[in-house]
Amino acid sequence: MTLNILMSMWIPFIGTCLGSAMVFFLKKQISENLQKILSGFAAGVMVAASFWSLLLPALEESADKGKLAFLPAAIGFLVGIGFLLLLDVVTPHMHVDRQEEGPSRGLKRTTEMLLAVTLHNIPEGMAVGVVCASWLAGSSKISDSGALALAIGIAIQNFPEGAIVSMPLRGEGMKKGKTFLCGALSGIVEPIATVLTLLAAHAVVTVLPYLQAFAAGAMIYVVTEELIPEMSRGKHTNIGTIAFSLGFVLMMILEVALD
Repeated sequence: MTLNILMSMWIPFIGTCLGSAMVFFLKKQISENLQKILSGFAAGVMVAASFWSLLLPALEESADKGKLAFLPAAIGFLVGIGFLLLLDVVTPHMHVDRQEEGPSRGLKRTTEMLLAVTLHNIPEGMAVGVVCASWLAGSSKISDSGALALAIGIAIQNFPEGAIVSMPLRGEGMKKGKTFLCGALSGIVEPIATVLTLLAAHAVVTVLPYLQAFAAGAMIYVVTEELIPEMSRGKHTNIGTIAFSLGFVLMMILEVALD
């Protein structure tokens, strides 16, 4: 296993930790406009990563199926959407963009917040694991540098996500150290999901295109369900759109430059 693969497992978690550390430097609350910018940027990175690092390789690796080359990508994508939808329904959690709404459902507010972030991080860890497994399986469409590019892109979007989650907890009166720890621990699911996906995908190499598209579908679900509503609510929604564009372009540049 190369150094790039090992780094890919942990870089997204480091991004979450750095974002959570903003509680030591910023005020207790994030302004509405800044939250739109952070959500839009994160959404742009995730959409670009879903296409360049996951869906496109899935389509290319299925090219030998002729006119049915779309099938693995289409099936995997829809199953990924369905999987996150199922988690969204059965797991009691708080939508990041609707923190002020809804009953507690018997869980503490902070616990629901952390569950919401866990749902966000699962598909991201899976995405890195699938890309790493594809390279280790000898895919000509993916390099270890490509896996590193995806990990860096996810880490970049994890930075604002870590801040979006930790700052409201700080605003509710939680101590800075505990807030940072909660935010950082919310990201530990990513390397765990990466390793589990890597092991599972390596054991079933023939279904890698399905798994690539599955991870893409799960990431797109997070974007459309959580991040886009957040960047689009209220006034001045154009700043979220601009941030989305910048995030998308940055991820595209990383994918090409590090390939």
